[in-house]
Amino acid sequence: MARVDYYDDPAAPAINSVVPSVTVAVLDDQGRLLLIHKIDNDLWALPGGGHDAGESIVDTAVREVQEETGVDVEIVGLVGTYTDPRHVMAYDDGEVRQQFSLCFAGRVLGGSAREDGTETKAVRWVEPADIPSLNIHPSMRLRIEHALDERRSAPYLG
Repeated sequence: MARVDYYDDPAAPAINSVVPSVTVAVLDDQGRLLLIHKIDNDLWALPGGGHDAGESIVDTAVREVQEETGVDVEIVGLVGTYTDPRHVMAYDDGEVRQQFSLCFAGRVLGGSAREDGTETKAVRWVEPADIPSLNIHPSMRLRIEHALDERRSAPYLG
């Protein structure tokens, strides 16, 4: 399903849903960040997705990383909460979501990075110095910056 992301755009369509979701910032032993190239909006992002009924939000985070990337992780912390109503996602089925996402920090347990061909067309371990050159939505870039900021002592709440 195609998606258009709007940020602080007065032309964005009216919000008609809020869906809890997660993203996960996973660093490997070399300090590289796990990123996916999404099929729905053609942007680079942290792996993640929607919360399913009957699972904990941490289980959602672990499941989404495994499904989208093939990497098995454990959740080791909370990077922040991202609920900015100025970030609107419009889907081609008429759904227009307000951002509502928890970003977690994850640690690699195993697996092998690979795209899933459904949600991700590429999966890559990226050097932090290479991140500015990638096409990343501003709201996702904020999460990445927060995840990589070693000086942060508390999760972002916004």
